[in-house]
Amino acid sequence: MAQPQKVVLAYSGGLDTSVIAKWLSVERGLEVVTFTADLGQGEEIEPARAKARAMGIPDDHIFIEDVREEFVRDFVFPMMRANARYEGDYLLGTSIARPLISKRLVEIAHQTGADFIAHGATGKGNDQVRFELSAYALDPDIKVIAPWREWNLTSRTALIAWAEAHQIQVPKDKRGDSPFSTDANLLHTSSEGKVLEDPWEETPDYVYSRTVNPEDAPDEPEYITVDFEKGDGVALNGEAMSPATLLAALNDLGRKHGIGRLDLVENRFVGMKSRGMYETPGGEIYARAHRGIEQITLDRGAAHLKDELMPKYAELIYNGFWFSPEREMLQAAIDHSQDKVTGTVRLKLYKGLASVVGRKSPYSLYSEAHVTFEDDAGAYDQKDAEGFIKLNGLRLRLLSRRNRDA
Repeated sequence: MAQPQKVVLAYSGGLDTSVIAKWLSVERGLEVVTFTADLGQGEEIEPARAKARAMGIPDDHIFIEDVREEFVRDFVFPMMRANARYEGDYLLGTSIARPLISKRLVEIAHQTGADFIAHGATGKGNDQVRFELSAYALDPDIKVIAPWREWNLTSRTALIAWAEAHQIQVPKDKRGDSPFSTDANLLHTSSEGKVLEDPWEETPDYVYSRTVNPEDAPDEPEYITVDFEKGDGVALNGEAMSPATLLAALNDLGRKHGIGRLDLVENRFVGMKSRGMYETPGGEIYARAHRGIEQITLDRGAAHLKDELMPKYAELIYNGFWFSPEREMLQAAIDHSQDKVTGTVRLKLYKGLASVVGRKSPYSLYSEAHVTFEDDAGAYDQKDAEGFIKLNGLRLRLLSRRNRDA
């Protein structure tokens, strides 16, 4: 008798992916391997092992991994070098985690001899696209199962009934409709759906989980410094830290001061608009700091070109093209620009804001001698500006003369 084919499932240990694990076994006849990633979501992930065991999955088919350092080092920091914000605001907290999860799904599939990978993303959202595009980029022959696009469990009631019929424990808090859905990792928490679906209604305070209300934040500002080397953060207040440790420490500061809240109506890749509430406390501080150090270390041409490339780069990540050649091409240009992005930024944290108030670098291009309103000791000849203006104004004068005489 032939052995059943294997599938590697992105498994959170929650109700939905527990139902998916059992469904893949019962309805598809597959041998299930689970992968649970610790991305810094702020909750224990070890219980996922017990839940997988309870469904008859053997220990050698259960993969639970702490990938926080890899996540920040190889995905978040490269993205932050680009100052990436989707549609000008969103720091891409959910988007940037998906390629790492897909990478490990494919690697574990190769390791265990699995033919399939599976995920719990719905057919309406962006995550299905991100998971699958990443997987196909890494293994063109991998097969993907997306149960929410296949099964007939189209309501919470039907899902719970199926779970109970197959002896899957249903937590009490899952029996009613959730007021909103959340996704979390070390970079952010996102909330969508239900109470957030009317874009006119203000987000209820109970939705926020990562930040205090800015109105309730300390009445005294707090000053911090962040050190950068070649575009990446390396220290907080002079203390050297690993990427994940640094982001976690900035998260604590951001939480305290109510920094990083964003209420956004965005354009999903699949075509619809959606309203989400994002909390990115440490990421917002870090992003402000990175731009601060670039202000004195990047040449104007490089800085402006980076700003022109950023929307395309952010869109590629949002749409699931992390492992595409065009993202890698842009990354190479962005990384090249960061060679001298080294120094220290001082920030003021206060009532929801992270403000850059100081920056210094051994590679600073800022010249006080050139910009001073006092005597510049011959550093800049103001007479040079006359020819500069005349040359730049020549085409405008010719155009104006033509239009006047026409």
